This record gives sequence, structure tokens and C-alpha cells, in this order.
Amino acid sequence: MKIRTALTLKYTCVTATIFLLCTVLIYLVSEHTRDQTFFRNLKSEGITKANLFLAGQVDARTMQSVYFNNRKFINEVEVAVYTTDFQMLYHDAIHNDIVKETQSMINAILKKKEIEFHIGKYQGIGMVYMYKGKQYIVTAAAYDGYGYSNLVGLQKALIIMFIVGLLLIFVAGYFLARMSLKPIRNIVNEAEMITASHINRRIPVKNEKDELGELSIAFNELLKRLEISFESQKQFVSNVSHELRTPLAALTAELDVSLQKERTCEQYRHAMLNMQQDAKRMTRLIDGLLNLAKADYCKEEISMREVRLDELLLDVRELIMRAHPDYNIELVFGNEDDDDDRLITTLGNPYLLNIAFSNLIENNCKYSANHSSMVQISFRDKWSVVRMSDNGFGISDKDKENLFTLFYRGAKEQTVDGHGIGMTLAHKIVSLHGGNIVVNSEQGKGTIFVVELPHV
Repeated sequence: MKIRTALTLKYTCVTATIFLLCTVLIYLVSEHTRDQTFFRNLKSEGITKANLFLAGQVDARTMQSVYFNNRKFINEVEVAVYTTDFQMLYHDAIHNDIVKETQSMINAILKKKEIEFHIGKYQGIGMVYMYKGKQYIVTAAAYDGYGYSNLVGLQKALIIMFIVGLLLIFVAGYFLARMSLKPIRNIVNEAEMITASHINRRIPVKNEKDELGELSIAFNELLKRLEISFESQKQFVSNVSHELRTPLAALTAELDVSLQKERTCEQYRHAMLNMQQDAKRMTRLIDGLLNLAKADYCKEEISMREVRLDELLLDVRELIMRAHPDYNIELVFGNEDDDDDRLITTLGNPYLLNIAFSNLIENNCKYSANHSSMVQISFRDKWSVVRMSDNGFGISDKDKENLFTLFYRGAKEQTVDGHGIGMTLAHKIVSLHGGNIVVNSEQGKGTIFVVELPHV
């Protein structure tokens, strides 16, 4: 069921329920008004006949004759007059006797002075009537034919009005729902025109303050993020293709040259060493891309535990020294007078932090003349701080701006091997752990990386 149909039905049901309650209330109020009005008429008629009889202005036979004659055309009121000791003085039609007076009724009338009651379809009253200082009991009863006839007419009118009103409410609800949902239909039409090739299109926002405006803004923000993601993906694929093509082309060329003619064992060995170097380069590139993918995980998807940075950096140093024996890495532990291990303990993923610090320290070693890096661990406030410095070439202002851009290679790319992944990876890992990374560098004066991670 479409929202438009659902809204129409809900609107119709709610309004119809309110409308029905109103019509029922009108009917009940009308019935109560009729009931009370007829009781007043009975009282008036009873007093009139009692007064005529007690004053002797009209004899009983004449009054009874008038009653019987009127009954043929109208619902005449039947009146009876009693003394307080239950002696009947006058009755319009004793044989008809709508009100069956009893001693208990007489007592109730004397006690309450006036009572109202229903006898089947008839209404009746009983009251104490004072005449010349003497009390009399007067009862009156009749059927309110005129009132009930009007009530039936009102009932029919209300039913017809409810049915017609229900139809009008449904039609009005349908058009109101259609008009209300028209902006959503426009948003849907605009959204259907947005494809991967037209991801730069946006939903027009007519009113930023209403709910549909907020929906359009939120959708446009989503499209903006998707566009950035698509562009990053396209750039990533393009750069990866370029980076993989170079070692593959070198590997293929080396194989082609080796297969062109018979060669000596030494020449084959030399060719195989070159191919091995190209294969290792591809392996490092693929490892870097896999680690980059892991660093893109949400923080909630990565297992975290308490990690002591001094122990982590010792492992990093050992790993780098094993792979590059010519590198020199010096670890300096600051704040040695404070033995609280928590100040250099952070909540993180050891594998990812190992990669981040390895990349930063290797960058120091690669770009310094003596392949050295000084690593200092300290803390301040809520941060554990790791400084990694070298005395190498330094970084230009342009390279510093693009240092954490994926696949970006600086001015020294021809002299130093790399793929432009390590710095991006380190930055993502540090950010993933809620930390900061700052680069201080001047050309010819070396580079300092400062990593801040929140300690436990």
C-alpha cells in the first residue's frame, strides 16, 4: 500500500470516528432535550387539568370527554388527581390507566415533592400540587409522539449527513495526501535521475526549515559523501593500476630479454635477481594496500586492548633492524622518574600501531644520510607522546602539504624506493586510535614526526 493511500485511509478513519462521535453526541443531546422538554409539558398539562377540576370550572365528565376525543388525533396527556391519603378524586381514563399508582409511589411523591419516570414508551410525572392550602397528588403520563417523530427525522438526517460527509472526507483526504506527498514525488523523480555517471547532481531544497527540506539536505550530504567515495575509489584504482603496472612491466621485460636467446648461468642468475627484486617490490605494494584497507575499518570493528608503547617500539625497532641491518634506531625514554606505566599505555590494536610506527621510523631512516632515527617516548596531560626525528634532507612545503596523500611521492622519489602508501597509512591508523600526528621539517635540517595517543 502506498503512503498516499495509507494516509488517506488513516485520515478518513480518524475524521470519520470524530464525526461519528459528534453525530452520536448530537443525537443523545437532542434525545435528552426532548425528554426534559416533555417532562415540563407533562407538568404544565397536569397542573392545568388539576386546577380546572379542583376549581370546579369544568366537571369531570366533560374533561374525560375532551380527553377521549383528543386521543383520536393527538397523544393526549392522561392526568389523575389523588389526595395525600391515596383517595382518587379524578382520572382521565381509569380503564386505560397508564400510571399504576401505588401507596409507595404516593409516599415517594410526598417525600420528594416531584418525581419523573418512564413506563415503556410513555413518560410520566408525579407531583404535589397545592390548592387553597391543601396538598393533592397529581400524576400525568403520555407518549411524546411529536418529539419522537422529530428525533427519527434527526436520526435519518444524521445518518445521511455522516455517509455524505464520509465520502467528502475520503475525497478531501485523498487530495490532501496527494498534495502533501507531491514534494516527495518530486524528490523521488530527482533521485531517479542520479546515477553513477551523474553523481554530482543534487536534490533541490525549497525550504530548509521543513521536514522535506531536512530530508533533501541529508540526502544531498549523503550524495556528497558518496561522490567523494567514488572519486577516491576511482583515483585509488587508477593509482594502484599504475603502481602495479611498473613492476609487472619490469618483470615482463626482464623475462622477455632472458628468453630471447641462450644465456650463461651468471646472466640467468642476474636476471632472476632482478625479477626477485621486482616481485618483492610488488609484495611490499600489495602488503601496503592490504594494511591500508584494514586501516579503513570502523573503530568498532577493530579489536582493541591496552598496549605499552615502550614495548611496542622495542618490537618495531627489532623488526626494522632485522629487515635493514644498516639502519640505526635509538630509543630514548623520557620522564624516567615517573614509574606509572599507564602514562605510556594506550588502548589500541598492536598490529596497526606497529605498522604506523614502522612506516614513520623507516621514513626517517630512508631520508637521512646515515639511515638513523631517534625515537623518544614521553607523556603530558592525557597524551602519550612519541617523537621520531632524523637529520636528513627535510621536506619542502609542497611535499609537506601532500605528505599524507595516497600514492604521493616527494621530490626524492627517484633516489628513495617507495610507493606513497606508508604516510597515508600511518595517518589513518593514528586517527583511528583517536590520536594526532604532526610533522615539523625544514629542508636540510631533518624531519620530526610527533605522534600523540591518549593514554589509559
